[in-house]
Amino acid sequence: MSTVELTKENFDQVVSENDFILIDFWASWCGPCRQFAPVYEGASERHQDLVFAKVDTEAQQELAAAFEIRSIPTLMIVRENVAVFAQPGALPEAALEDVIGQARKLDMDEVRKSVDDAKEAGEAGGTTGAADEAKDVG
Repeated sequence: MSTVELTKENFDQVVSENDFILIDFWASWCGPCRQFAPVYEGASERHQDLVFAKVDTEAQQELAAAFEIRSIPTLMIVRENVAVFAQPGALPEAALEDVIGQARKLDMDEVRKSVDDAKEAGEAGGTTGAADEAKDVG
């Protein structure tokens, strides 16, 4: 599957219509982003059942701001409208494969329960990659 370009206009539709999305927040001037691009594209070819998307942080500043992107590249994984992983930095291929594998294994009922518990406790904050700190994006 080819990589989808996300914009503020199509973001909600793409996220709501797909259960598992990897999002690469990047910019053309960013050296580490250019280094990560072939790794990301390679993973998209190996995992054709998943949606791989990119957000150009220069063209989509509102979208980057909405997700509090402070460093690029940043990889985010959204499963069933919940951000379950977000981490800045260019991941090597093995690390990206590991993250995808871990995200596939998540029990989304447990993740949603954690999100609900965090909301009730008033602790819903940013994501650090841990499922218990996942946040609802839908």
